[in-house]
Amino acid sequence: MEHEEGEWHEIRVLDTRVQQGQALALTADVRDLLLRSAPTVAISDTEAKAALANVESATALLRKIRERISEGSDRLSDALFRMYELQDAGDLEGARQQMRDVLAVEVVPEYREIAEGELAKLAKLP
Repeated sequence: MEHEEGEWHEIRVLDTRVQQGQALALTADVRDLLLRSAPTVAISDTEAKAALANVESATALLRKIRERISEGSDRLSDALFRMYELQDAGDLEGARQQMRDVLAVEVVPEYREIAEGELAKLAKLP
């Protein structure tokens, strides 16, 4: 995950530059970063390679990767907060439902693993 987190940081930095008006330069390093990062957010190798055909589609791929990282992180964080509140209040079914709701929509494997792990912990509780 540390390696992934480093790549995700690079994606955030690159996307921020592009949002600020800097054109995406499709260098070998940028292509490699996008190809390595795509599967970490459930984008197929085929889709990622096709997106590298031109700057416009590569920029769209960069945006999609960034959105999946950011939106998934926000969704998971919010659900975890609600889950802990419900768990503390004694509503274990409501707490479990928070993780099921995340799993119903989340595609990023790392975020899915976290939600599945929390759901497994909650399953062991009465």
